[in-house]
Amino acid sequence: MAPERREAALASLAEESASLAESHPRQSRVLVWRGIILASHAREAGGLAALGSAKEARRLLERAVELDPDGHNGSAWVTLGALYHRAPGWPVAFGDAETADQMFRRALAIRPQGIDVNYYYAAFLDDEERRGEARAHARRAVDGQARKARRASDEALREQARALLRRL
Repeated sequence: MAPERREAALASLAEESASLAESHPRQSRVLVWRGIILASHAREAGGLAALGSAKEARRLLERAVELDPDGHNGSAWVTLGALYHRAPGWPVAFGDAETADQMFRRALAIRPQGIDVNYYYAAFLDDEERRGEARAHARRAVDGQARKARRASDEALREQARALLRRL
């Protein structure tokens, strides 16, 4: 799918998920999914225009882990880690490598063999020039078990982890 179409599709999903989150403000799973959608939209949109989506995603995910400390089997923590990793730092936004590392470690404590957890952590570690650790987590992502409900996305991340391993 072309980047413009992906962004438009995510913008549409973000709109649809808003009413669901408003109707179910105390259901962690709903907040996690809306946060994931907004974080994905921010990634696709890029630039300063994406900051609103990224900040709203962070707010929703933080609320979700207040309601459910496991954050929907670690998904909230992985997404928070990715947000803190990718967002610009102060004074523009909230990006922070130390916080990103903490968020990824929380996700790993919940789901240590998760493909998504290990791939995104490996990408973060690579950006932080922690190559040995990045290799170890990329390997865990390649060897991880895909979740039944998220097989397609996990398999896509497994391929990205393989590419990262080759580069490292």
